[in-house]
Amino acid sequence: MCRPREPRIGRCTEDPARPGGVSNPTQALSRNWNALAVPPGSPGGADRPRQEPERVSELLERWLRTDGDKTLGSLIELFEEKSFAILFVLLLGVPALPLPTGGVTHVFEIIAMLVALQLIAGRDHIWLPQRWCKLELAGEKQQRFIAALMRMIRRLERFSRPRLRLLFDHRLSNIVFGLLVIGGCAGAFLAPPFTGLDTLPSLGVVLLSLGVLLEDIVVVGLALVIGVTGVVLEVVLGSAAIHALGKLV
Repeated sequence: MCRPREPRIGRCTEDPARPGGVSNPTQALSRNWNALAVPPGSPGGADRPRQEPERVSELLERWLRTDGDKTLGSLIELFEEKSFAILFVLLLGVPALPLPTGGVTHVFEIIAMLVALQLIAGRDHIWLPQRWCKLELAGEKQQRFIAALMRMIRRLERFSRPRLRLLFDHRLSNIVFGLLVIGGCAGAFLAPPFTGLDTLPSLGVVLLSLGVLLEDIVVVGLALVIGVTGVVLEVVLGSAAIHALGKLV
């Protein structure tokens, strides 16, 4: 299983820390991420205004250019407290593509729901089997997917900015986030195979997770509209199909 070296969210146990400062470029990136979000009331931020967090796309680009292993565990370690959201983006990114998947992505949706349950339960880090933490993300197919993901994030960052940040990173907001993820994953899971109806619920989860990463309530609202629209389409079209089959029988 993935175990944190420190009591921080989502850190996976890999190689023991080497002596002599920062031994992993990903660790340095993670510390930079946390250093950019010092609360104004904390001892380190009392005398200066709270700085805006670094763009998600810039952190991902820097992570992709480092020499370390591009594993799922190192990605979780980079985002630490945001690792739940980035994992939802990766797991639901494939069914969010506008292509019929034939139900082969159901395993991703099940894993995402299990991770969402951990978020609802208040776990401070993600539990994943160790072999999943070592999953390489640097293959040719994975790189194309990450490149497409980066394009999506950059488009959002063009108009996105932190809005109502006080609504994020609270116990109650994490519970609501987890429940919404489970709802979107269930909608994608229950979509009939080869219909493409799992696209909108999955895309809703992806945008919702990006909204949490960007701390933008507008992106979260857009995600809810898309996700609800996808579920409504499933219900309407499913009811129409059942009604048509009833007439044939």
